[in-house]
Amino acid sequence: MNFTVPQIAKMIDHSILRPEFTLEDLREGCAIARKYDVASVCVRPCDVTVAVDLLRGTNVAVGTVVGFPHGDTATSIKISETELAVHQGAKEIDMVLNVGWLRSGDIAAVEHEIGMIVKAAGSAHVKVILETAYLTDEQKLAACWAAERAGAAFVKTSTGFAPKGATIDDLALMRSAVSPKVQVKASGGVRTLDAMIAMAGVGVTRFGTSATSEILQDLARRQVSVPGGRA
Repeated sequence: MNFTVPQIAKMIDHSILRPEFTLEDLREGCAIARKYDVASVCVRPCDVTVAVDLLRGTNVAVGTVVGFPHGDTATSIKISETELAVHQGAKEIDMVLNVGWLRSGDIAAVEHEIGMIVKAAGSAHVKVILETAYLTDEQKLAACWAAERAGAAFVKTSTGFAPKGATIDDLALMRSAVSPKVQVKASGGVRTLDAMIAMAGVGVTRFGTSATSEILQDLARRQVSVPGGRA
């Protein structure tokens, strides 16, 4: 597949989510996002206002997480998190669905909660994190169908804090489950350009990664080694 550095950059949500990150780590992460003009940064809820200030005047959206990383906070808390984040300037909301409800077969409750978050987010895009490491294929499909019915903009594999992250098989299954109006985001272990290209090949359009610089520098090197070439 043929990609330029700017094209790959606009498929990346640069992740700045680790709990031990300092404000300097946040500033460095936002500087990387600004340098490469990525699609967005995904920051901790406490960092939204700082990230918005750091990225003001750019085309990099600020996103944050809701119910992260376990998905088991009360729906009312998830709604409040969403409303506050949007008020502070977040344009994208990555919410963790309630994995326990899903595994229990209570799809109606899962769908209702996603719909409440979509409503609270307003014009902000909602990405629903399935946490695929804990799910059967049937549960992954049910989650994707519920997310689409509830109005989500994306379905997403993982938080990055579970035992397993994105796999080609899971991504292909998720892509097959939703209509073209719902995008698929890969997250969890997306660390190389080759992995991104393979995942794009099954229909993934957004990637959560903290390896942004390494991935884009790899692509730039490959294109220099083959004049006029693309990955």
